[in-house]
Amino acid sequence: MEQQTTPQLRRALGLIGLTLFGLSYMAVGTVFTTYGIVNQITEGRLPLAYVVALITMLFTALSYAAMVRKFPVAGSAYTYVQQSYGGAAGFITGWVLLLDYLFIPMLNFLILGLYVSSQFPSIPMQIPAFGAVLLVYLFNVLGIKLASRFNIATVAISTAVVVAFGILALKLAVNDPNAPGLLEPFLPGAAGFSPILTGAGILALSFLGFDAVSTLSEEARRPNRDIPRAIILTTLIGGGIFIVVSWIGALAYRPENWATVPQDLLDSAGVVLANFVGGPVFGIAMVIATIAGCLGSGLAGQVSVSRILYSMGRDGILPRRFGTLSARYKTPVFSTTIVSLIALSCLFLSLDQVAFMISFGALAAFSMVNLSVIRSYLFPRDGEPARGVLSLIRYGLLPGIGFALSIWLWTSLDPVTWVVGGIWALLGVGILAAKTGFFRRPVPTMDFTEVETEASGEPVSTATGPQHN
Repeated sequence: MEQQTTPQLRRALGLIGLTLFGLSYMAVGTVFTTYGIVNQITEGRLPLAYVVALITMLFTALSYAAMVRKFPVAGSAYTYVQQSYGGAAGFITGWVLLLDYLFIPMLNFLILGLYVSSQFPSIPMQIPAFGAVLLVYLFNVLGIKLASRFNIATVAISTAVVVAFGILALKLAVNDPNAPGLLEPFLPGAAGFSPILTGAGILALSFLGFDAVSTLSEEARRPNRDIPRAIILTTLIGGGIFIVVSWIGALAYRPENWATVPQDLLDSAGVVLANFVGGPVFGIAMVIATIAGCLGSGLAGQVSVSRILYSMGRDGILPRRFGTLSARYKTPVFSTTIVSLIALSCLFLSLDQVAFMISFGALAAFSMVNLSVIRSYLFPRDGEPARGVLSLIRYGLLPGIGFALSIWLWTSLDPVTWVVGGIWALLGVGILAAKTGFFRRPVPTMDFTEVETEASGEPVSTATGPQHN
């Protein structure tokens, strides 16, 4: 009887809605988010950095697809690691993953404020940023269907302006006799691959859309089929757009030009590029598209992190209040409120600080998800391991490569990022120690039972409540 009266997340999303949600989270216009910063780091080789990042992310996306088939519930990397390696490892992974999920909305609200302020210098960036936090909070509370419709609109606006930018930049490059060679943006500069890896590590934040899709397993109509497909589609489509747009931009605006751009303009590099290829009018269009993209990505980010907090609260890792849903809207209102309050940090943080921290959390979680595939399929805690050569390749070799590449990019990040990330991880260990009586009590985890879904008849795992291991 209790199960029937407890509010449940509403299954409302199909493959198209899930993919658009992931692309909205990635925000096709996010290619301009770190455009100036990464171009300066990589000596103008942003397209090459995106290629390295996409290859790494594809291996990890395959691991996410494998894990979501086994555990199609809200929680993402936290759930996958928890079920593979136990509650303690799951909590620490989820805790570090919270870094990128908590910072992603901040990043979007920060960029929105910077772009509006670049067009209207008399308006402090904090004012539009604060307005965006409130608007996104409202959409998040009102439900996933409304959020999905909003995401479709923002993806359409962002895509239209990005396509227009590509056409204008390509026209400019074709008519410029001094334009770089077609392959030059894909070749390392004088400093070799080291700055490329640092740039690719930062760009990991651009691919968080597939992780966001995995958090919606309990709101998908056919999670076993559609979530894995949406994860791969989001990665391929988003990565392809990033590479093409950054390549065309590199042909129109020579790589060495980024060394002369003032630091304060690097944070709004999209406006610099738009004014260069299309004049002030197109610069305004770029600001409008950026605002739309930031709102969509900020909304998707808050939806995702509120579901992770909801999952951790439901398991008893965080206070139970986090694991409650609104009886009216069927959304985790308490978790959403906490996330929105934290997002207000965008009013005083800098863009590069936020970007590095997002990538730190993301790459740490990606590494653990890759290891979870190996453990869950080849060395399961319960049940028979997957056998055969194909299984060894799919569940051993591929996630092993994904793990190695993720660690490679992770270690290329700025040293200060490691200090802050390490402090955050230690704080998580402290919370876990307090929750378990300094590890004398077991860590709460979810129990999964096999049921049949009404929509497809596929067996899926459903959380039945917190257990202990």
